[in-house]
Amino acid sequence: MARVIGKVGPFKLRLKPDETFDALLRSIVYQQLNGRAASTIHARVLAHFPAERPLSPKSLLAAPEAKLRGAGLSGNKLRAMHDLADKCLKGVVPVRAEAEKMSDEELIERLTEVRGIGVWTVQMFLIFYLGRPDVMPSADFGVRKGFGLLYRKSKQIPPPSALEKHAKLWAPYRSAASWYLWRSLDVTTV
Repeated sequence: MARVIGKVGPFKLRLKPDETFDALLRSIVYQQLNGRAASTIHARVLAHFPAERPLSPKSLLAAPEAKLRGAGLSGNKLRAMHDLADKCLKGVVPVRAEAEKMSDEELIERLTEVRGIGVWTVQMFLIFYLGRPDVMPSADFGVRKGFGLLYRKSKQIPPPSALEKHAKLWAPYRSAASWYLWRSLDVTTV
């Protein structure tokens, strides 16, 4: 890991200040799409609500489905976004101030109740929005690939279990280790 840190440089994770609803809405839009396509669709969705920043769950639920589908959302993503908005209004999804007081495990349990939000999505929320220091997204392809290259595990991407076992050494700073594993893919040699 010291080689990666030397190549990548200082840890520069920039937290995103978004509210929980905005962060998770964005995550749903971005799932399984390349960055440019997801960014375009997300911008089109927000363009339907020009006077409302941040977008409220009530406004999303009130918007005509055809309008949102026209922005490029699939039926599954639209259903997930509606479920997110509904669960925000019912208090299942905590606002950011409440989320900051909850444990990682509590947030994973609560947020994965939302259609389309799994453990990985919550882990990204924990790292990039709440700045939790000890999150290891062991199922993340980039983290696993960086780990495999760094430790020359094999030509195949190591399974999450191999990463989880090794990552115990990095506790309580596994979020930083994850960040460096992602960044290691950006440098030519480690």
